[in-house]
Amino acid sequence: MIINHPLLGPRDAAEFVYLGDAALIDRPDWQAKDAAEQFHAYGYLRDNPAGRHQELWYHEQGDRSWLVVTRDTLTHEITEVQLARDVARSRGRSA
Repeated sequence: MIINHPLLGPRDAAEFVYLGDAALIDRPDWQAKDAAEQFHAYGYLRDNPAGRHQELWYHEQGDRSWLVVTRDTLTHEITEVQLARDVARSRGRSA
């Protein structure tokens, strides 16, 4: 599988480490009244979709950047690759 890195161009997926659902960017507020419940859901409850899904990938054998890869989990077709910091900023989070 080839991941088209936004800065470095096409790279083999073997250069990357898969972390999981890109929703991990949206870390809960540790000061919220229900923080324990939010962190339980954040850490343990995951979707396992069949089809289009946004995932976090880490470029371990390259520039060590985090990417949000939009991939079809059935066909492995990658339709979009973004820097995770840009995705976090667009969601109003600091990265």
